[in-house]
Amino acid sequence: MINKILIVDDEIKLRKLLTRIISLEGVEVTEAGTCKEAIQAVQKQNFDVIFCDVKLPDGNGVDMIAELKKKQPNTEIILLTAYGNIKDGVQAMKNGAFDYITKGDDNDKIIPLLHRALEKVQLKLRIQQLEKLVTDQFTFDNILGESPLLKKAIELAKKVSETDATVLLLGNTGTGKEIFAHAIHNNSKRACKSFVALNCSAFSRDLLESEIFGYRVGAFTGAIKEKRGLMEEANGGTIFLDEIGEMPVDLQSKLLRVLENGEFLKVGDTKPIKVDVRIISATNRNLEEEVKKGSFREDLYYRLNVFTIYLPTLAERKKDIALLTRHYVNFFSVKMNKLINKIDDGFIQQLEQHTWKGNIRELKNIIERAIILTDDDCLSVQQLPVDLQNEPPVPHNHLSAFDLASVEKLHIQRVMNYTSGNKTEAARLLNIGLTTLYRKIEEYKIEA
Repeated sequence: MINKILIVDDEIKLRKLLTRIISLEGVEVTEAGTCKEAIQAVQKQNFDVIFCDVKLPDGNGVDMIAELKKKQPNTEIILLTAYGNIKDGVQAMKNGAFDYITKGDDNDKIIPLLHRALEKVQLKLRIQQLEKLVTDQFTFDNILGESPLLKKAIELAKKVSETDATVLLLGNTGTGKEIFAHAIHNNSKRACKSFVALNCSAFSRDLLESEIFGYRVGAFTGAIKEKRGLMEEANGGTIFLDEIGEMPVDLQSKLLRVLENGEFLKVGDTKPIKVDVRIISATNRNLEEEVKKGSFREDLYYRLNVFTIYLPTLAERKKDIALLTRHYVNFFSVKMNKLINKIDDGFIQQLEQHTWKGNIRELKNIIERAIILTDDDCLSVQQLPVDLQNEPPVPHNHLSAFDLASVEKLHIQRVMNYTSGNKTEAARLLNIGLTTLYRKIEEYKIEA
């Protein structure tokens, strides 16, 4: 793609000379002699770099920078002046100019300056492309599946993403809790701000406090410089705290203060820091049981549990396995530069009857392994792990009137009818966790 340059100068001879010099660099040059002509030019097409005189017949180049930047934010502007002065130079840089040079004295700088400006433009465009790639990767459209439980979770996530409400994601390991958290953030008004994620089970108590809240110089041995915690990094955006049930009780009080007052103390500090952060947390534990055991604060639980979304296990959405399999086959085929044209029915059937304790994460690993092992364009049962190849079909449950499971199913159905399908209320009345209720609804094929 040819770079486009705009030269704005009312001195025709100088403008033509600059055009010839710059054109030799293989770029496309457009000329303008006034502020009005320059504005008209940027309204018609995008420019990578603009060379602009300071003193123009109908205005000042320094003052025009803001208007040009507003119309084309990625464009770099280099100001040219016959009489350089510090005040104009400072103001030009404040207004967003790339550089400010004096005509005649700095002619040898023009071409190197042009290339540095073009490099900056390309870098900004590349960053934007990468940011868009990351953003597109974490959208609700990229959460694959047609099962009712998954669709319900997506529907709830879309609704809550429009608010600033605290969200608690429930589900087993590998069910995609971080993907959901990221999608909620990207679909919210905070999307242009930071999204930071932390697994609370990956750190010791002291390290976890430092990671989340940061510390002051001298807070402990080895604290030789101040550290910004993730809570500060996420200011204005979203922080995702995975495995929140693993957070030590004494740290839970600091998190509660953030939820209640929007402030916290760094380690070793006495002055609170104010933040505006949305908190999304996740756990595979039953927090109600943890509250009863005293390992999780009840007041924090109710603060986190403003809006709960249950993410179904892969075993609860087996109809999605074929769809997910094809998606990951395509993904890993491209990644490994292998052409896979066919997937045997037996391959899919064995996957559909697997128990999937590791959920989607386990499925991804198995697909990646299978593509590594195949020597042709077809995936068959032989590429699956041995234990999966020999896994017997899952027996169907036949409930009888005298079976304890039949009694449990009938009781859950009655409670669900009583609550008009409100699962949170039904779980409370049944005195079981919401995760357990979802599992039993799927297991017993209860109409929810």
